[in-house]
Formats: sequence, C-alpha cells, structure tokens
Amino acid sequence: MHSIGYLPLYAAIHKGYFEEEGLEVEIISATGGAHVTSVVSGDVLGNIGGPESNAMANVDSPDPIQSIVNVVNRANVYLMADSDLEVPESTDKEELAEFFDGKTIAAGRHGGSLNLLTRWLLIDVGLDPDKDVMFEEPADPAAVTSLVEIDKTQIANGAEPQIKEGMDKGIWDEPFYSFTDLGDYPYSVVSIKKSSIEEDPETVQAFVNAVIKGLNSINEDPALAMEIVEKEFPTANEKSMQAALDRAYEDELWSKDSFISEESVAKTMEVVEKTGIFTKGYEYGELVDMQFVE
Repeated sequence: MHSIGYLPLYAAIHKGYFEEEGLEVEIISATGGAHVTSVVSGDVLGNIGGPESNAMANVDSPDPIQSIVNVVNRANVYLMADSDLEVPESTDKEELAEFFDGKTIAAGRHGGSLNLLTRWLLIDVGLDPDKDVMFEEPADPAAVTSLVEIDKTQIANGAEPQIKEGMDKGIWDEPFYSFTDLGDYPYSVVSIKKSSIEEDPETVQAFVNAVIKGLNSINEDPALAMEIVEKEFPTANEKSMQAALDRAYEDELWSKDSFISEESVAKTMEVVEKTGIFTKGYEYGELVDMQFVE
C-alpha cells in the first residue's frame, strides 16, 4: 500500500539514489497479499512487507523469496478505543484482558499484519480471539475510523494518519497500546526471489545501496522527510502528516542499520505461529539474506 512507512523508498526515488546506482525503479500497490504472489509469478522483482508472508509462500518452493534489506523496523500498529471508554493505564495483562473481553474490534483484513498482531496480543493476555471478542475485518485500513465513529466497534487498530484523524474528530484519544514497544520487528522489509539474487547480484547490491541511502536520509533529516511526504501525498492534511512523522521519529520506526536480525524475525514468526496462521516453521538463512547489507 501507499504508506508513510515507506518514505525511505520514496526518498531513494525522489532524491535520485536509485539513479545514482544505475537503476530505474517503479513502485506499485498490490494489496491483499498480491505483493507476495506478484513476486512468485515474476511480475515484479521484489516486494515490501513482512517476512512471515514470504515464509508462507516459500513452503515447498524451489525458489524461495528472501529478504535483503530492512526498512520499517517496528510493528507500526496501535490500538485506539472509543473516547467514551475508560482505557487501561498500563500494559498489565490482566487489566488488558478485562478491557478487551466482550468488545468488538476493527482489526483489518484477516491474515494481515494488523489483524495478526491484534490476535496475538489477545492470546498473550489470556483471551481466545474467536470466543472472547468480536471482529470487524475490513480490507481497507482506513475503514476502521468510521467503524468506531458509527459505534459498530469499540476498539480499532491502525497507524498514522488514521490515529490523528480519529483524534481530531473526537472518535478516540491517544492509542492505549503500541505494538512499536515490541522493539526490533521487521514489519516491512524488501524481499526478492533467491534466483534473482543468484542471477544478478550486482543489481541487488545497487538496489540495497540506494535503500540504505534513503534510510539514512530520512532518519537524519526530518525536513527532507516532510518534503518527500508532500510529493507522495500532495492532497493530505499537513497537520496529519506532521503528526505521522512526529510519531514515526518518536517510535524509531525506520531501521537504523538496515539489518534484519534473527531475534527480530523470531518475534514476527511467533505472531503467525501463536495465532495459528502459519505453523510450518522456517529457517532464518532461507528467509533472510544480509550479504548485500553487509
């Protein structure tokens, strides 16, 4: 999807970092899991998303998809509650469980990262996601705002700019739970097929070089980040975009070193395993290739 989280990629395009590496890069949107199938089919060179989605596609595949550079190194998901509710003041599991019990949650599409993280949290605090709460699962992440506004749900997950928009409308207050607190978490990484790495390592290296330049520029220069935001989201509300950037920097959204660690991948894979979406296991070395970052 078109996301503020992908600013390092957009910066690599707008500031000419790909061009400096001899590449011409086009980014397209492919929602609902198509970001993975389009790589498998060869319609695109790579995707940006979670490594867990690649792990699912790699089962029995002779040409696995491998992640080559980190971009969004935090789980960019937050939980907001109807402003009429008294939200938990801590992340104590018993307190969270009591708050969630019996509520309806706007959680995004089933199988998507937002949905999976929400289900994982419910399990972690001792609830059964299929029995103790109810879900609304819209494919469009922006729909969660209206679901709370019309009282169809009491809780929603999401990120900026939805957080700021909901606050401006009085629908909810600040998020009561931030998945960014999980620490290093490869929420959105760039991945390509193993055959592409073997057939053209020079192009892969050039691509990774440009992404690293984009990461460094966004991490170091908030003014540049806003410049790229204005180019990528020309019709967006400036205050909402500034709020999104402020939250991104505060929560250290973007990878500082572009590295995808074994420990962070383990967190991601625990989420899909605990929720039962994917239980076939994985090998870090098959899922991640850091030779170009190194």
